[in-house]
Amino acid sequence: MTDPLLDQTIAALRANLEGEFQFDEHLRPMKIVIAPDGRVVGPVMVAMLQAAETTLFLPQADDDSLQLLVTLEPFKEEGPDGALADRWRIYHGEPEDVNWAVFSIDAAKYLGAVVDGQALRVPNPLSEDEPRLCRLMNHEQPEALARSCRDAGFEIESPIMVGIDPYGVDVRARFGVVRIESSERLASADDAERFLQTSAGDAD
Repeated sequence: MTDPLLDQTIAALRANLEGEFQFDEHLRPMKIVIAPDGRVVGPVMVAMLQAAETTLFLPQADDDSLQLLVTLEPFKEEGPDGALADRWRIYHGEPEDVNWAVFSIDAAKYLGAVVDGQALRVPNPLSEDEPRLCRLMNHEQPEALARSCRDAGFEIESPIMVGIDPYGVDVRARFGVVRIESSERLASADDAERFLQTSAGDAD
């Protein structure tokens, strides 16, 4: 049985890809993506890699936000994890910082409780089907995708679906990435396709 608090924390992590990063006494805006294997990825400054204390707040640095105590693990774009940098660009465009890191979550605080950081690294069971589903909505059903965004409260010109996971869909707009959340967990590609059609108003 899924721990409700853990489930809510993972949902919050998936839903908030922009936040604030605290390194020692400094605070800086941060955009992240979630890798297919559940790792958190983002571009970082050298000073962030050298900081003794690092905390990622999603969506902002206050007590109500998801707080992640993290350890930064740098990687090279030309190395085996280079695809993670490409994934970030698909979501957010070109980064200001040229250094890349995986954010290893040591612990998390959410809704007044402490959550084990390792438990938040959950692989996306839809990752193999994600490219196909994105192509389906972006190239074959763009009007349905735009309708889904409107029904979720986002009026977006030329939306682009960039990701899907059990908790919802990520859509890129000119002003950033928005989230169409699913009230039910999407465990399979069939679940995901039904959700996409239902949210677009095309369900039977």
